[in-house]
Amino acid sequence: MEYVSTRGGAGAVDFEGALFSGYAPDGGLFMPQSIPLLDGDTLRRWSCLCYRELVKELCSLFITAELVPRHMLNDLIDKAFSRFRHKDVIHLSRLKDGLNVLELWHGVTYAFKDLSLSCTGQFLQYFLEKKQKHVTILVGTSGDTGSSAIESVRGQKNMDIFVLLPKGFCTQIQELQMTTVIEDNVHVFAAHGNSDEIDKPIKELFADVDFARKYNLMSLNSVNWSRIMVQIAHHFYAYFQCAPSLDTTPLPVVEIVVPTGGGGNITAGCIAQKMGLPIQLVAVVNSNDIVHRTVQHGDFSLSESVKATLASAMDIQEPYNVERILWLLSGSNSCLTKMLMERFSVSKSLKLPEDLHRKLSETLRSCAASDQDIVRAMQRCWEENRYLLCPHSAVAAHYHYSQPDGTPRCCLAPASAAKFQDALLRAGLVPQLPPEITALTVMETRSTPLERGQDWAQELRERIEATAQQRGIAGQGVTQT
Repeated sequence: MEYVSTRGGAGAVDFEGALFSGYAPDGGLFMPQSIPLLDGDTLRRWSCLCYRELVKELCSLFITAELVPRHMLNDLIDKAFSRFRHKDVIHLSRLKDGLNVLELWHGVTYAFKDLSLSCTGQFLQYFLEKKQKHVTILVGTSGDTGSSAIESVRGQKNMDIFVLLPKGFCTQIQELQMTTVIEDNVHVFAAHGNSDEIDKPIKELFADVDFARKYNLMSLNSVNWSRIMVQIAHHFYAYFQCAPSLDTTPLPVVEIVVPTGGGGNITAGCIAQKMGLPIQLVAVVNSNDIVHRTVQHGDFSLSESVKATLASAMDIQEPYNVERILWLLSGSNSCLTKMLMERFSVSKSLKLPEDLHRKLSETLRSCAASDQDIVRAMQRCWEENRYLLCPHSAVAAHYHYSQPDGTPRCCLAPASAAKFQDALLRAGLVPQLPPEITALTVMETRSTPLERGQDWAQELRERIEATAQQRGIAGQGVTQT
């Protein structure tokens, strides 16, 4: 199993190479050179597996046993999920009116990103210990990625993590989950900008090939293939839980409704489709609707500005994983993908070729929800079920409530409602806070402000250099001392 760049200008790498990369050297994103196709018998056999066993089976298809022996892979995944609060790791709640909510948020930070990042942290540690190396992790976050990434590597001597959060665009709880982690290897920056603006200095540092190599830069955003790979599993789990029967030929189709920001989760669903899973994907977004416009009209172009919404983790204008989807649907056409993404990079506006737009609209359905739609879905779900939805999950529920009955459907719930008190209060609902979250408000915090007008990339560069000098680890291929 080898991985290639969506833009075709970088050599193939193995899983370890993809894991330790951010963007590919040519600016593209790594994808498997070939997608394994599963037959009906395999799907029926997998339908009996619990979630953690599904993750093991799927990861073994994309990580060769020569790199990570199967018994070791199983151990790493078991260790990754050992801190999850639910015995099954994830849980399906079957609610009234056919609303199936797959709770992906039973990890340490109460967000779905704990699933992929806990595994990715274990994979990193495995290779770093083996080779006695150090890496510098750069993460931009719109809310949940930062805290999940921090938890996956906190306290590790061979990793330093630098997280940029958009000050005022995260909830207080999301911010506290990052700034209350007082560890030598955790460096949090509170930037006075939005989610797209904090991605720019990170891209700039990765584009500086000499700097990136010298300090072993890598990303844990969903540009990292490992994140996408693990997320494929919950699409399979959702299908097996919600399919009416697996005794028919062909197998029945289940609709999977995916709250979509940067597009990693919907990309994982597209790969699951390519693997033979009979699902119909629905990308649901908030008022930042670039994915919806792309699916409906082939219009991949920026709006005038990012709109602040109740579903703040989805307040994204440039969903970078769309590049992976376009590459997948174009038949791995890296020349076309490169041309399209370079055109978008310059003009921030792109009209998809007719054939590619047709394939996209056949693969995905889409829906956009306003803040009012989100509030109404949260209220209805509470009134009918006494069940609290986070605003991102409510975007998915809004789609479900707008559809006629009868279609087997699963709505992915990316975060616990406990993290979004303001949205709950806006809906007239009472937050239910677990003690771990309540405790955050009295804990010590630490972060570095990044003001408008500062050169954020230079500020990051200087901190990374100073940290490496302090550790005595700067330099290409330098081992941990």
